[in-house]
Amino acid sequence: MYQDKIIVNYESKPAYSILLKKDFTGLKEALLNLGLQNRRFLVITDSNVEKIYLKECMDLIGPISRGIYSFTFEAGENSKNLETVKLVYNKLIAKKFDRNDIILALGGGVTGDLAGFVASTYLRGIDFIQIPTTLLAMADSSIGGKTGVDFMAYKNMIGAFHQPKLVYMNLSSLKTLPKREFNAGISEIIKHGLIKDADFYKWLQDNITNIQSLDYETLKQMVYRSCMIKKKVVEEDPKEKGDRALLNFGHTIGHAIEKLMDFQLLHGECVAVGMICAAYISNKRGFISNDELECIYKIIEAFNLPTSIKDLSSEEIYHVTRLDKKMESDKIKFIYLESIGRAIIDTSVSKDEMIEAINYVQN
Repeated sequence: MYQDKIIVNYESKPAYSILLKKDFTGLKEALLNLGLQNRRFLVITDSNVEKIYLKECMDLIGPISRGIYSFTFEAGENSKNLETVKLVYNKLIAKKFDRNDIILALGGGVTGDLAGFVASTYLRGIDFIQIPTTLLAMADSSIGGKTGVDFMAYKNMIGAFHQPKLVYMNLSSLKTLPKREFNAGISEIIKHGLIKDADFYKWLQDNITNIQSLDYETLKQMVYRSCMIKKKVVEEDPKEKGDRALLNFGHTIGHAIEKLMDFQLLHGECVAVGMICAAYISNKRGFISNDELECIYKIIEAFNLPTSIKDLSSEEIYHVTRLDKKMESDKIKFIYLESIGRAIIDTSVSKDEMIEAINYVQN
């Protein structure tokens, strides 16, 4: 049932594959199957991933390339900006990359967003490949073609939709992740179950121990099912004009916390707090029960994700949500749960409701 390959179709353009593998040995063959030999390749990665996987990937790809190069940036959200983009452009120009050449994003969500944005804008767009090495990137950010960088205090304010040519996942790389990074990725996986698949959400609750022990078959099933949810959403709404916004469950308040904490908390950690806030509003509006709210709190807590935020004022957090790029006609497109496994988009959530929800996670 849980295969090694998922096909993503979007608009009228050719589909791309998500490959779930146990190591990197199939990467060369995957590139050859796409006819991507005799190209220049630029592998973009961060300073953490470089030490673990860069040489292995370059050694695998090198024999089929006509030039393979790398660009490493300092790990962290603070590098996801136009200054780093400018440095990558300089590298591409210096190495004479043309429209037939390929960018590879080797790393987590920051790397994928940054590399994808470069690929979408260099020479008006060249192909790129996602090679996610974090759980958050595998389950969420590497799929669907969202690319972008932060601008000043605004997260992902500048970006473009640019679909990858391939997503290659080495699931064994999850075993090299710091536990905190792994748990941050679980946050987005919990989100997928809550907004689209109650059975998957229940499966996560039942398999906490196997997930935490990094059992390979459990991880494969988890990533596969999460990817299938993301695939269906982005196929139906590739440019986020409708239901794709459901994927922002927990993100409105989560992004505000992330920004105000100056990225000291990981993205998935901030989303976890944001999901509790959104679930609280769902409960207060009569859509989910007290027990369901408590269960959401407990599964987030079980993965050592933050369930409260102490150092920020509710007014401050609310103010920053008003600066979110998802605003529409001066109204916040807020996502909450109509039931477990079913989310809705609503622009009627009031300031008082949001403040009350933020106060809930502060107490």
